Amino acid sequence: MDQLTKYLDKEIPNVENFEREEEEEEEEEDDADEDQEDGQDDWDDWNADEEEGEEAFDSNFLCLFCNSKYNDCNVLFNHCNSVHYFDFHSIRKDLGLDFYGSFKIINYVRSQVAENRCWSCGLSCQSNLDLQHHLHKILNLNDIKALWDDDKYLKPFKQNDPLLYSFAEDEEDDDETTRENLPFHANQNQKNGMEDCTSASHGYLNAASSLEAKIENTVETTKTLELKYDVQEDNQLKIARQIFDRNDIKNANENYFGSYGSFGIHREMLSDKVRMEAYMKAILENPSLFQNAAVMDVGCGTGILSLFAAKAGASRVIAVEASEKMAAVATQIVEDNGLWRNRKQTRECGVSSGIIEVVHGMVEELDKSIEIQPHSVDVLLSEWMGYCLLYETMLSSVLFARDRWLKPGGAILPDTATILVAGFGVGGTSLPFWENVYGFRMSCVGKELVKDAAKAPIVDIVDANDLVTSPAILHTFDLATMRLDEVDFTARTELEPNLHNPSNNSNSVEVEASWCHGVVLWFETGFTSRFCKESPAVLSTSPYTPKTHWSQTILTFGEPIAVASRKSVTNISAPVGSHACPAIKLHLRLSIARAPEHRSIDISLETTGIAGDGRKRHWPVQLFTLR
Repeated sequence: MDQLTKYLDKEIPNVENFEREEEEEEEEEDDADEDQEDGQDDWDDWNADEEEGEEAFDSNFLCLFCNSKYNDCNVLFNHCNSVHYFDFHSIRKDLGLDFYGSFKIINYVRSQVAENRCWSCGLSCQSNLDLQHHLHKILNLNDIKALWDDDKYLKPFKQNDPLLYSFAEDEEDDDETTRENLPFHANQNQKNGMEDCTSASHGYLNAASSLEAKIENTVETTKTLELKYDVQEDNQLKIARQIFDRNDIKNANENYFGSYGSFGIHREMLSDKVRMEAYMKAILENPSLFQNAAVMDVGCGTGILSLFAAKAGASRVIAVEASEKMAAVATQIVEDNGLWRNRKQTRECGVSSGIIEVVHGMVEELDKSIEIQPHSVDVLLSEWMGYCLLYETMLSSVLFARDRWLKPGGAILPDTATILVAGFGVGGTSLPFWENVYGFRMSCVGKELVKDAAKAPIVDIVDANDLVTSPAILHTFDLATMRLDEVDFTARTELEPNLHNPSNNSNSVEVEASWCHGVVLWFETGFTSRFCKESPAVLSTSPYTPKTHWSQTILTFGEPIAVASRKSVTNISAPVGSHACPAIKLHLRLSIARAPEHRSIDISLETTGIAGDGRKRHWPVQLFTLR
């Protein structure tokens, strides 16, 4: 409106000379000194030119995440919210961002998107398209607020970005007044527009106010109509996306649960001695927990954990299984062992027979299949863990069952889960095998395989002797208290070389460096004394313990990093992580989040090497998808 006010300051004194005759005028001169004769311009022509100019300028509102352009920044933010899960107005409100804080976050998001990196979790993607498919809710705004709280984001990332100077204006327009009967009729404005102009004889202020009101009303109405159209379009996209997501999740669930219809998988799990002994100990050696207890087994498979619970003294066990085939198999197994609970007989006669009832379906829909009261279960059992702990994302179903069916203070087994990490050497790769194949060098194949491994995680067994750093805890979940939105996380940890000087000479400053080719992840679940008071237990998938069917998850670096102890001699002119300047510490920033592809997980890895002289080197962020 500043431009309009300046224009009216020049033109209103001449409005009494205004004539209604329509005539074609030449284009307005840019020089303000030559505008003296413009008082006779047709106001409608001026208004059309002005709107056209505004539209050309507004069309520069470029989406923060894709190449879409909009005529109004509110429409743009509505698009960002519905398509890209970025609710600008809610973020401003929740964090109390002022103008400068809002200015920073816009520049910060644009800078991250330019690098194909998720602005909230830091996950790096291969392309902008992959980034647009990386959709998830914000974990915790307060935790990530510091990411853009830097004065460098006061400098516009995108040159001539009109969004930086428009978001506050739209807010001011909303706060000034709430207009009633906003839609206007073009004919009515055409009819009355000239009357308003010629009524300027009532005074300069009246004329200016009338003209400004008409023009502002027209502009605001146009924006409103555009907003309605774009909101409708975005809502259609949102609905289409939801339908697609539902179908995608349905198909993924069918494939996932269908895969558990293979008896080979169940034999592998039942043959996993580490797995079975941990659950047997937690259930059978804690009789006070299970005696006369109501137990729920989420994802029962063959029903083995339910059988353990019945043997431990449970009065009722609800075994939930989403695979139709395995639900039928579990029912038969329970019946063959004389533990089947006849639901129909119990309902009709009021007398319970047996202990275990197998329910086919998702635990989220359990109350559609059986009569069960909320918060009526004493113990919640599940073997929900996948590769790298979180693959298969079954944890969300367990947490749902906990919140819906478990009694306050009830037991959940296991009740803790921890992800650990360590660096591995060349022995953790396929390089040694290809260096000598029946006396022939085929190292070129090994190098190609290692290069490919830097793009995708590998699930395999890593020998403890191949670890070149001490292990470190990456993240721990308290399954009794955690929230669903805490399943996705970002954590930082530090790895130190576990190398020792073989000479045992404390005065020696020479030590042989070793090459760290990547990091290996594993997990441990705990049946702690919080619930298993008589006999706590631990299930570990560590390289230091007997192998399990989960193996370990290997993330290979793009290039190996030399590591050594503090006594190593460093060359200050050599890059950190080279043989001449090995790193004495590796700082890791690792994120794990549920992937857009249902039941898969995305992993991002950022590695920083620190030399003995304090110098640091950052390697490019790596993105892995475990599917």
